[in-house]
This record gives sequence, structure tokens and C-alpha cells, in this order.
Amino acid sequence: MSDIYKDLGPAPFTTNIEDETLENENFRTTRWTGKQLQLTLMNIPVGGDVGAEVHSDTDQFLRVESGKGRAMIGASEDDLTLDQEVSDDDIVLVPAGHWHNIVNIGDEPLKLYSLYGPVDHVHGTMHKTQEDAKNDPNEQH
Repeated sequence: MSDIYKDLGPAPFTTNIEDETLENENFRTTRWTGKQLQLTLMNIPVGGDVGAEVHSDTDQFLRVESGKGRAMIGASEDDLTLDQEVSDDDIVLVPAGHWHNIVNIGDEPLKLYSLYGPVDHVHGTMHKTQEDAKNDPNEQH
């Protein structure tokens, strides 16, 4: 997939999402950004995490394609009442305004994709590492 690192939205688009997710080597790759929806691919290294965050106006759908993680969601960063193990083919639904994090607890990279509604990241966002994401002035999480 020669253009896997390009954000192809808002043009109409089809893809094999499993293949793209498994091929993604970046911490975050924004793959498609529309007016009300956004697709990102994520690659969380062993022992790494998405990073505790909250999206005040954005619902989020995440699907694990490979690896093993721990999903935590709650009313505040210190009150993550949902705490559940997730793996291949599991989904995580995060309502707007809820703190959440997913930690890689397996022995291989955790590969997942996420749909945001409405859009959360700037069109074309790509972070090779979590540190890149933390240092991106466009990221407010």
C-alpha cells in the first residue's frame, strides 16, 4: 500500500481495513478525514499505551486487529471504572466526555483502528511515535 501514510479524505474511499491496520508501523496514522468522521490507524508498542485522554465532543470506536490490551474508561482520569482486557476482533466504544486509555499488555505490538465522530485530529496527522504525538501542538489531549 504505497499511500498508506496519506490521509485520503474527504474523497470517497474503500480499503481492506484489516490489512492497512496490520501494515501500519506508526503510532498514529490519520487515514481518512471527512466532515463528521475520521479514521486513524494505531500501532502501540509492547508496554506502551494510547495515553489517557478525553474528547469532550467526540465519540470514539476502536477495534483491535491484533495484540492484547487493557481498555480503561471512566468519568475522570482517576476514575476509570471500566477496566477490561481486549484482543483480536474486540471493540471499545468511548462516549464523548469520558477519559480513556488502552495499554498494550501483550508481547507484540497492539494494532488497532479508531473512528472518531466528529473529527478529532488535523487532516493528514501522522505520528511515528507517542512522543511525536505529545509534542504536536495540534494535539490537545
